[in-house]
Amino acid sequence: MKKENVKVLARNRKARHEYFIEDTIEAGLVLKGTEVKSIRQGKVNIQEAYAIVENGEVHVYSMHISPYEQGNIYNVDPIRKRKLLLHKREIRRLGSLIMQKGYTLIPLSLYLKDGLVKMELAVAKGKKLYDKREAIAKKDAQRRMEQHMSEKYR
Repeated sequence: MKKENVKVLARNRKARHEYFIEDTIEAGLVLKGTEVKSIRQGKVNIQEAYAIVENGEVHVYSMHISPYEQGNIYNVDPIRKRKLLLHKREIRRLGSLIMQKGYTLIPLSLYLKDGLVKMELAVAKGKKLYDKREAIAKKDAQRRMEQHMSEKYR
């Protein structure tokens, strides 16, 4: 059994607060050489990124990869659309899921897996304001309970 070598490069922390995560899937990315070098340095932002299924392909938009310093003429547009590598059946499944009202594709994390750049993509539904407040209240109550228990057993 082979041990997986995974290094997380970027994480979308707001995603789990802003959305209900229904399903996740791993996808590869089509990148240029200087983009890979910049990503390896951690100069990537996926906070505002989202993905769309179009013409039987999945593309990610608004993912900002800073230009590589030594890249000169080989650097490309930092926020260009980038193709995601998925199987046809996965693309069809994602397409049918996001056709439903309120669902979208958002990246949760970007990581290196055995030397290749991969993205964890989620099918998500946006939370309403009251859902966010409810989640914050639950976390706060849990924190207070744990704090009370730790004070009680000191």
